[in-house]
Amino acid sequence: MKLNELQPKDGSVTEKTRVGRGIGSGKGKTSGAGQKGQKSRTGVAINGFEGGQMPIYRRLPKRGFNNIFGKDIVTITTGRLQAALDAKKLDAKKDVTEDGLVEAGLIRRKKDGVKLLVGGGELKTKLSLKLTAASKGAIETVEKAGGKIDLPKIEEKAE
Repeated sequence: MKLNELQPKDGSVTEKTRVGRGIGSGKGKTSGAGQKGQKSRTGVAINGFEGGQMPIYRRLPKRGFNNIFGKDIVTITTGRLQAALDAKKLDAKKDVTEDGLVEAGLIRRKKDGVKLLVGGGELKTKLSLKLTAASKGAIETVEKAGGKIDLPKIEEKAE
């Protein structure tokens, strides 16, 4: 193969069709847009219009709810923590914080907080954790391994 022999694959490159260039071209007069009417004019896009039939977006029921007060919390398991400790990504002697988890590459970003869950293996190392939330099982697992979890105190509303 030589550089001067290079060419695109057959059929991959086509010339632009020049419309409105005489009746003999097959695309003359109306340029392939048919005759008259809204859709033969420029700048018309009738998205979702189904010829007067009730459109699908109105036939289907509305569903779902987006809670504006909901928190987007990232989860991490005890098994992943232990694997990171074994791989020397985390230091068990220092406090493990949410920022530390991001730096270690265990989570991509902390969003509204980090929650520890039980799963994916057992935690065997003594750890001091400072996280937003943790499940009851995760707290028990950390304390069983000799560590402690620091969670922010949630103030209850006075009734």
